Amino acid sequence: MAAHLKKRVYEEFSKVVQQQHEEIPAKKLRLTKPSKSAALHIDLCKATSPGDVLQYLLQFARKPVEAESVEGVVRILLEYYYKENDSSVRLKIASLLGLLSKTPGFSPDCIVDEHINTLHNENTESHQVLAQLLDTLLVIGTQIPDNLALRLKLVEVACKHLVDTFHGVRNKCLQLIGCLGTLDKPNIKECENVVPKDVQKIISDHFIDQDPRVRTAAIKAMLQLHERGMKLQQSIYSQACKLLSDDYEQVRSAAVQLIWVLSQLYPESIVPIPSSNEEIRLIDDAFGKICHMVSDGSWMVRVQATKLLGFMQQVSAHFLEQTLDKKLMSDLRRKRTAHERAKELFSSGEFSSGRKWGDDAPKEEVNTDAVNLIDSGACGAFVHGLEDEMYEVRIAAVDSLCTLAQSSPSFAEKCLDFLVDMFNDEIEEVRLQSIHTLRKISNHITLREDQLDTVLAVLEDSSRDIREALHELLCYTNVSTKDGIQLALVELLKNLTKYPTDRNSIWKCLKFLGSRHPTLVLPLVPELLSTHPFFDTPEPDMDDPACILYCHLFYNASKIIPKRSYKIFAKHFRSLEGMSNRQGCQHCVLKKLPGRRLVCGSDSTTIMPSEDPSQQFLQQSLERVYSIQYLDPQGAQELLEFTIRDLQRISELQSELSGMADFTATYLKCQLLLMKALQEKLWNMAAPLYLKQNALASAAAAQVRDE
Repeated sequence: MAAHLKKRVYEEFSKVVQQQHEEIPAKKLRLTKPSKSAALHIDLCKATSPGDVLQYLLQFARKPVEAESVEGVVRILLEYYYKENDSSVRLKIASLLGLLSKTPGFSPDCIVDEHINTLHNENTESHQVLAQLLDTLLVIGTQIPDNLALRLKLVEVACKHLVDTFHGVRNKCLQLIGCLGTLDKPNIKECENVVPKDVQKIISDHFIDQDPRVRTAAIKAMLQLHERGMKLQQSIYSQACKLLSDDYEQVRSAAVQLIWVLSQLYPESIVPIPSSNEEIRLIDDAFGKICHMVSDGSWMVRVQATKLLGFMQQVSAHFLEQTLDKKLMSDLRRKRTAHERAKELFSSGEFSSGRKWGDDAPKEEVNTDAVNLIDSGACGAFVHGLEDEMYEVRIAAVDSLCTLAQSSPSFAEKCLDFLVDMFNDEIEEVRLQSIHTLRKISNHITLREDQLDTVLAVLEDSSRDIREALHELLCYTNVSTKDGIQLALVELLKNLTKYPTDRNSIWKCLKFLGSRHPTLVLPLVPELLSTHPFFDTPEPDMDDPACILYCHLFYNASKIIPKRSYKIFAKHFRSLEGMSNRQGCQHCVLKKLPGRRLVCGSDSTTIMPSEDPSQQFLQQSLERVYSIQYLDPQGAQELLEFTIRDLQRISELQSELSGMADFTATYLKCQLLLMKALQEKLWNMAAPLYLKQNALASAAAAQVRDE
């Protein structure tokens, strides 16, 4: 019985029941990333010392944070910030708050109040932490530029901390005011009770701060206001001028830039001269003060001042020209050098004994019209800059001279000698910059022979960049005399001999040199090509480098070319062009000589070569006429008849060549009639008997007269 029950139990529980179930959709699993704030909280809880906390914070700073997790992370950091007593940890947390505020997609509006409260609750002795918190507020303010209420609130917070004793806190406050300060009162209701601060007055009050770093920060904050579009007040100019004599070079450098900005804003304003009762334009006064800084003890200030001089193009001409006059002034009188004083004492034979009252007083009289109202530092400012021991200052002076000379042709003529002298500078970069500068103002200047001699001396420089830059300069330079052109040819030939790799650059230089000076190149043709007006001379050797240089110069020189020299050109133009094509310098030779005019001589008739097929056919037809002197009379007559027929056909087909072709055909007809008349047997008889007996010759003579 028991066995039977046991069997039934097993059978009951082992029975399989199949049921039809509906299809249940599979559940989707969503993988979630661990919360950054929770992970940070766990790490901070593990820390047992400030060093461990800093390690965790450094590791956390290397990991990216999503925009949706930033707010939670900030809450955790602020919560731990209030609990931490170590200033280094609070400083790192404040730095992390600024980095988190820059997270793309995150708006720091929700955490501004917490940051401000943190700043107010911070211990005033933790100056570095305060500075970092102000920097974080600056980051938040720049991330929300459209929120005027927030900007005013942050500026007000910065103004409260300007009384801090630590220079870093005051620097950050001034920087925040310069980046976020405004004079416009917002019209929104949230800011009706907020009075905008006079940010320019607040910043200018710190121009006299005891710390030079704060004075520098104040000037930079004022410049930041200008960059943001706020017009600076003219009253700041007098305060900025006092900063030029500051002991700290960074203050002087920033003050120079601030004075330049004010001179561009108020160029025509009138300011008094402290040393006299005179008045002067602000742009002229600022120019004189910046010129004075060219002689500053710091080379960084000298570079800054010299660069800014080039952008003061509204300065009066007589003030500008004084920068090239190196006369020393003392109390508005010309100061004599030690050599001049010693020479005067030596010539007089005695020194002042002191017995006679006023025997050593200055003898020169001061002309009130010649008194210079500009600061004595402006006299010879560019001369001092070009002779400075630092090459950075010399480069800046060259650049400023270039900028001012481009807008003033008269000033360009006066500074030409100084720029040419810079070609002999010991620094390659200065020489190269001087060449480029002279190239930019080449339209306003003309080189004399002595200046050209100094310029051409640079062709012996070992630097290829210098030589190629000088070749480009010669392409656009105006030379005053033909001797200067000949001197340039001689030096370029020496350059080609010493540096054969400069061939293409030299040929290009001669191309433009000839096209710019046609009247100066013309007198050199007989001398350089050894031509004679009456006698045939040996043809020049086209393989001679000197001949190639001369041909490049003459081909591109002018439409006015002597007939005899032009005949040489017509013979060798194609060979010179083919040589240029083979050597890859097609740009150095004109494809057609300028003018395209007919040149007729007693023994030759030719035209200039051209790429036009009609002109080429006309040229080929006329070239056949050269061989008349080698043909028998019958062959010469037939050749002239064929040529006249071709010219008449060209005149019918090409209207632009009809005048040239008709004139040449008429000339050849006269030549043909004269040739036929000379072949008559009775030509040696007396003219009256010949005309009566030979009607044909009479008709021919009449036809020649009619033609």
